[in-house]
Amino acid sequence: MPDSTHHALSQRNTTEFCGILSPAKLPSAAADLILLGDLTGRYASGSYSKLASDGRSLVLREERQGAAEHGHRITAAIACHVARAGGTIDQLTQLLLHPEHDGGRHAQNIALRSGQSRALDYIRRVWASASEAVGTTRSLGSRHEAYEALATLRDRIETTPWRGERGRTALRVLRAHLNFAEIAGGPLHHASERQTAEEAGISRTTLRAVYETVLKPHGWLRRLRVGHGREGSTWYLDARPSRFRTTPYPPDPALEEWPTPETATTADIDSTVLGRLMGHDAFAHHGLGSAALVIISALHARQHQTVSELVGTSSVSRATTYRTLNRLADHGLVQHTGETWALAPRALEGLGIRLPNAANGHTAALAQGWDKVAEQHGTRGIAAQRKALHAVERAAYRKALDRLAEHRSRAVVIIHDGQQVLVPAPRPDEIPPTWHAPDGHVLDPVTGRPAADWRVATDGRLILITPTDQRSYDELAAAHAEALHEWESAA
Repeated sequence: MPDSTHHALSQRNTTEFCGILSPAKLPSAAADLILLGDLTGRYASGSYSKLASDGRSLVLREERQGAAEHGHRITAAIACHVARAGGTIDQLTQLLLHPEHDGGRHAQNIALRSGQSRALDYIRRVWASASEAVGTTRSLGSRHEAYEALATLRDRIETTPWRGERGRTALRVLRAHLNFAEIAGGPLHHASERQTAEEAGISRTTLRAVYETVLKPHGWLRRLRVGHGREGSTWYLDARPSRFRTTPYPPDPALEEWPTPETATTADIDSTVLGRLMGHDAFAHHGLGSAALVIISALHARQHQTVSELVGTSSVSRATTYRTLNRLADHGLVQHTGETWALAPRALEGLGIRLPNAANGHTAALAQGWDKVAEQHGTRGIAAQRKALHAVERAAYRKALDRLAEHRSRAVVIIHDGQQVLVPAPRPDEIPPTWHAPDGHVLDPVTGRPAADWRVATDGRLILITPTDQRSYDELAAAHAEALHEWESAA
């Protein structure tokens, strides 16, 4: 775009938007999105994009459903900008339904296809979601602020008591998401269930149970968008300080998670150590387990602790602490001096972790030692088996997606002249060419006359138009795309 044109649009946006959102002003990026739409394709992801033939770059799809989803994302982004600027739903409606604003094309198309009332209902739903999102999230203006938010979240994770096996498993999952967020550079990140399960060293079944019972209900983690195809789910980590520091979830007596006087209201662990160890086979469910992970992390944060101190810093019950320390001592990972316990000087070598008091001359890797620990507990190779299973599941899922994209169906195999011949089955929404009438009607195969209530779409599919529904095929497709999007959003 020429600089003069962009300058003119910026002047117009300053004059117009200041009148709509006075006294607050929208950022220049928001103004450009409203006036010009998504020129860079920033919001064209998900079902609106696909891998190109080279397998690396993304190209846009032409399906109407993808266009509707793209338009919805632009609308939601504009609603968030208006809510963050202190605007109202009436001001958002004026911005979206203005005929010269390309960013509001999706809402304008809904008004043209389905009427003004349906468009207003759609805008109200988008505004409600945007207001909730803005009210429960923090705006990060720079990469430095994003890392500060992650550091705050890491401190909150390390000082929260994670009691019981369920709590310690939730800690592993949350630390896995924190690893992904640190790589992404902010609380907003992408991760699939299989990827998270491999990072945390647990099964997908356990992962889903932790999502639904601990992390999502209590605000630690929010799934903004369910993954589809080759894209993982979109997640957001909540870095705000907790109002109540007692427990991250209601205790469950059946899982021995009741609060006891011996466990403190705050913990003190090093979650970085936990994040590096939790994927190893030695800390699988039937190996050393999550209790050993938490105790090692607590000892790495502060050496030479008594059992009573460890019970408070690790939030592990006294009986489990004694049992776990004895198991770690049998493997030479911890040492007992008087009444205090400490990690062995070379316990964590080979994992990129050095103890504060360790000598600088030790370079031998203890990774072989961890493999021996896993072998003694019968858990060696679990991580590799899990990754192999996930690879098979990914391949099968992508194959199913490819078949769906190509509208494949099961074919009948017949033998002709000694060779196998595939006879594809007809799709239920396609009709033979002999049924097509020149004017788009459908010929009755019995009488040979056009059927009054049936039409043939441009892609050869059979559609029914009843007296109560006189919408065109494009309108029906648009309504289906909108309903499908609402269903996925609710799910």
